[in-house]
Amino acid sequence: MSAHPSGAVRRSLSGAARGVRATGRGARAVGHGAGTAGQYAVRQARRAARAEGAGDSGLSRLIELHAFNAAGDAAVAISLAGTLFFQVPTGEARGQVALFLGITMLPFAIVAPLIGPFLDKFSHGRRWAVGSTMAIRGFLCWVLATAVATESYWLFPAALGVLVASKAYGVTRAAAVPRLVPPDLTLVKANARVSLAGVVGAGVSAPLAVLASTFGPEWSLRYAFVIFVIATIWAIRLPEQVDASHGEGDLVLGGEEVEPTTTGKRSRTRIPAAVAFALRANCGPRWLSGFLTMFMAFLLRENPIGDWRPEVLLGLVIGAAGLGNTLGITIGSLLRKLNPAVTVVLALLADAAVATVAALFYGLVPLVLLGLTAGLAQSLAKLSLDSTIQRDIPSRIQASAFARSDTTLQLAWVIGGFIGIAMPLMPQLGLGIAAGVLGLWATFVLVSRPARSAQAPARS
Repeated sequence: MSAHPSGAVRRSLSGAARGVRATGRGARAVGHGAGTAGQYAVRQARRAARAEGAGDSGLSRLIELHAFNAAGDAAVAISLAGTLFFQVPTGEARGQVALFLGITMLPFAIVAPLIGPFLDKFSHGRRWAVGSTMAIRGFLCWVLATAVATESYWLFPAALGVLVASKAYGVTRAAAVPRLVPPDLTLVKANARVSLAGVVGAGVSAPLAVLASTFGPEWSLRYAFVIFVIATIWAIRLPEQVDASHGEGDLVLGGEEVEPTTTGKRSRTRIPAAVAFALRANCGPRWLSGFLTMFMAFLLRENPIGDWRPEVLLGLVIGAAGLGNTLGITIGSLLRKLNPAVTVVLALLADAAVATVAALFYGLVPLVLLGLTAGLAQSLAKLSLDSTIQRDIPSRIQASAFARSDTTLQLAWVIGGFIGIAMPLMPQLGLGIAAGVLGLWATFVLVSRPARSAQAPARS
């Protein structure tokens, strides 16, 4: 009698063992398939980054570095969004973020005119300058993780440092790109490719950061710490030509021009009228981006639309802006010819028009359309500015031009964000004022448009 139960037990155990082995084989197959797919995606991404001579010139390394940068910034943004916006009362959060952004604006107002000249004088250390912005953010992310977990007063100073270091990276990267552009690639396409890598990096990193944040907001910051440590090493490994400064000069807003001399003194070139016009036009879309980021974050929390959760509404608007930015970058990388003077004006007018529509017909669809338009206009306007710099400014001055233009646009974003914080949380009023500001700025830009004779031909 006992033989039958033992045989049944043996058969049961044997079946269980076969099931375990089959499950193990299935898990290994799934793991192998996922690993193969991941390796394929990485190979394809690296192949795209190295295309058209970018691998030989070293531009591919900068493209990969920018993907790491965007991945780290996305993790920080996801962690701080919940900490600063959704975990404290609206009034208290508004005051804290207003103070935070006001402190952020102050150093930019002071440092903005100095970053470009500093890079010009110490351009032989660009790799270390880029690496420093990564290392500083890595250290501050670790400090932030502890501050978020313990509710320390170091939260805002550390967050301020991360934001300033992120903006400084944008300036140093813009100054480095012209030195790595291969002969077969235009500067506009090079910048579009770098920007597209940033979109991909943020898109890949965001779900991982969200997953890490489920264990607590400090874990997404520790994940960002790891990314910035890797990015620091990547920055130091950039090609040596990033530091090359032979023959470079300074771009100045006024004063006398100085030709390069044999004594080693750097040349000074006055900013061309067409470049100044494109830069002024770009300030509008960049201002709107900062305004919407801060204003909508609190507006949708205080005045949600229907039964939608504030986090979902904000995600839809930000997602639409990201989609518009990606579309603009894709268009810029595919189009062979882009009329910069027309594009920057159309981008500014489109922002003003859609902001007016959103103010008059406030709702989910107009807000998503506004986010989409803002992202598309900002990216196309920036690519047009890049094209104008490439066309009208000598190559030896382009590094200085990119440093100064990027600093100016960063400051415009901060000003827009500060106004968005200070604005009353009334949808029609806030969006109406934004539309009015953009309309007035568009009028000023059009009035100051240079004559065709003032647009200098391309110089080498």
